Amino acid sequence: MFIKQLSVFVENKQGALSQIISLLSNSGVNMRAVSIADTQDFGILRIIVNDMDLAINTLKDNNVIVRANHVIGVELEDKPGALSRVLSLLTAGGVNVEYMYAFVTPGSSDGAYLVLRAKHNEKAEKILSENNIKMLSEDDIKNM
Repeated sequence: MFIKQLSVFVENKQGALSQIISLLSNSGVNMRAVSIADTQDFGILRIIVNDMDLAINTLKDNNVIVRANHVIGVELEDKPGALSRVLSLLTAGGVNVEYMYAFVTPGSSDGAYLVLRAKHNEKAEKILSENNIKMLSEDDIKNM
């Protein structure tokens, strides 16, 4: 089970990130998780949102370069060792994690949430599912 993530190209200049976030906010898009990685000239903003179609249309209508891709979302216990277990399972299964980021949602379960992209997402998802790691669905994201 995969969830959709937006990857947004952001120029590395003052105000560029703020402008993109404002576009989404003003359109009513609620971000569930966010990560940005930058280089000297640009960054890649990775976001999980409650309304993927609205976010994509808003960004494209404003000439922002955006792409949707599939990532794996998992719920972990919010305690030491939970992330280590997930990474150990993937390593033992021969899966390389390309990137990941995590978030918690106040007032929800006692869990933390991890978003990851692996070189072989299907294999990673199978390994995690077989080891009773709770996978997040698009509905889980919308209902957070």
